[in-house]
Amino acid sequence: MTITEPTVPATSTTHPLASLTAPEITRIRDVVTAQPDWTDTTRFAYVGLAEPHKRDVLAWQAGTGAVPERCARVMLLDMATGRSTDNVVSIDGGTVLRTDVLDGSRGQLPVLIEEFDAVGEIAAADERWVAALAARGLTVEEVKCVPLSAGYYDLPEEEGRRILRVLAFRQDHPADHVWAHPVDGLSVYVDAANRTVTRIVDAADMPVPATSGNFDDPELQGEPLDLKPIVITQPEGPSFTVDGEFVEWANWRFQVGFDPREGLVLRQLSWQDGDRLRPIVYRASIDEMLVPYGDPSPVRFWQNYFDTGEYLFGRFTNSLELGCDCVGEIRYFDAVLADELGNPQTITNGICMHEEDFGTLWKHEDIYTGSHEVRRSRRLVISFFTTVGNYDYGFYWYLYLDGTIECEAKLTGVLFTSSYPGRDADGSDYGFASEVAPGLGAPYHQHLFSARLDMTVDGLTNAVDEIDAVRVPVGPGNEHGNAFTKRATRIASESMSGRLADASRGRTWFISNTEERNHLGRPTGYVLYPQDAPVLLADDSSSVASRAEFARKHLYVTQYDPAEQYAAGDFVHQNPGGDGVARYVQADRSLDGEDIVLWHTFGPTHFPRPEDWPVMPVDYAKFTLKPYGFFPRNPALNVPAAVSAATDAHCTHHTGH
Repeated sequence: MTITEPTVPATSTTHPLASLTAPEITRIRDVVTAQPDWTDTTRFAYVGLAEPHKRDVLAWQAGTGAVPERCARVMLLDMATGRSTDNVVSIDGGTVLRTDVLDGSRGQLPVLIEEFDAVGEIAAADERWVAALAARGLTVEEVKCVPLSAGYYDLPEEEGRRILRVLAFRQDHPADHVWAHPVDGLSVYVDAANRTVTRIVDAADMPVPATSGNFDDPELQGEPLDLKPIVITQPEGPSFTVDGEFVEWANWRFQVGFDPREGLVLRQLSWQDGDRLRPIVYRASIDEMLVPYGDPSPVRFWQNYFDTGEYLFGRFTNSLELGCDCVGEIRYFDAVLADELGNPQTITNGICMHEEDFGTLWKHEDIYTGSHEVRRSRRLVISFFTTVGNYDYGFYWYLYLDGTIECEAKLTGVLFTSSYPGRDADGSDYGFASEVAPGLGAPYHQHLFSARLDMTVDGLTNAVDEIDAVRVPVGPGNEHGNAFTKRATRIASESMSGRLADASRGRTWFISNTEERNHLGRPTGYVLYPQDAPVLLADDSSSVASRAEFARKHLYVTQYDPAEQYAAGDFVHQNPGGDGVARYVQADRSLDGEDIVLWHTFGPTHFPRPEDWPVMPVDYAKFTLKPYGFFPRNPALNVPAAVSAATDAHCTHHTGH
């Protein structure tokens, strides 16, 4: 079942945090194209909501402040001259409030789809590229050029230029998936603005693998399994209510949003506790995603992609389909964004929301009273999928009846491949890739997501303690050696905030309100439970390590600043490094009883398996936020008992009391 998303008019009465609408994007386009410096070759690289300061939004909601001005952030690139600007446009006023001209020294605007589309033509016009392919028995018509972000390697000819690096893949017929046939040992560097080739790297003539990667070929798929349908129904409809982007479900209250850079955004996650609405997270999103590859080959040492900051992965959001991507009683939200000409475009059903059963919530059968109680758990799922080249990523936010919040990334799609060089003379495997099919390699790589969690646990005065499990040595008070305890370390300032997870200590991070107290006289709070996995494995002296400081730690904490939105900085493409969180924490601001933001890095390190080819079964990575002292007791005691299918009675039984 789908419910149509109502259109919100582009007026000053629109909620300050509402996603941009099609009429608003049209208005923004008209304001920008009316400026005297507008040219026909200028493109819209990014159009997103310029969110007002948190204090202004909260003051407006409390009735003590005016409606914040509704503005958009607009990044513009002139394809003819390379002129790049970062602008703020007043939607209400119809004016450009600010224009910053970028010189490229601290990074460039995100890569345009128009630039991606042009690289094949640019490469094909270069005689050196044509000759390199011919030496391998290939023509430009037989290969697909895959454009990739360049990183930063201080090459003189790339200074001030918009560079893309290109790897080639052979396509045997129009329905052939190219990832099975990498043309390895060869790459080309392209100046997308000047439409020229700056360098060709011809390091080795390696065989093009002949294996098939056509996972959608019924012959390759084999005989379908005999699986009976699973039908999920809610005869009385879903338990949530939706008003525009505002959602109420059980005790949860929040706002669903969309941004072309980050994709799905959740705003003002709160818990209705009687007549009190208790804030927990002001804003939650995946603000960056780094995919660094570990193959030092001369044609791929530079492979590290910032899929959010360089590619704006939100614009590749999938249109989801009932019964395929989402099952059950579904509420869809359309994703509205600007194309590169500034025109509004709508991704139908870009965000999916539904309830799902999640097994046992709580249960006990008491030996003394004869009481037998069990409750079913369910969770609200808010999700979207985006396809970035060969990989597909789903991001699922889960809200539970006991106050738990989870974010889970689902990774699938097709491996980025190489030609596998074979075993060394001593029989050892190549050290930086797996052989996933005969002659076909898949370089080792990581997927490192940054979750930006703008916390408001019971308000704006928050702090973070690092909690470790600690052994207690045998001695007075622990004569038998069975004791253990926990140690809390307050992360008092930003210089302390680069922290690593440690499963050997059960390390977690406790986010508390320094002014609020629960009925036991202790701070109300939430605990961040990380998944213990490696952070960035590239050497600390590497270019990518400098550009992705956030990925070198599992947690950073900063004091809230509306200008600090992205873990790797605002302009990631060809950024030399030292930006983002690395720059934010240099201020060493206080984090004790302050308005704070958590930057949590999570994600898998992938040593590909043959079973990951030709299309990868979903891999998972997640983190969890659980209440700790936020409630006086289990907040899910009031979940009603389910009805037994066997007895048609409630799943509860009492013989005592």
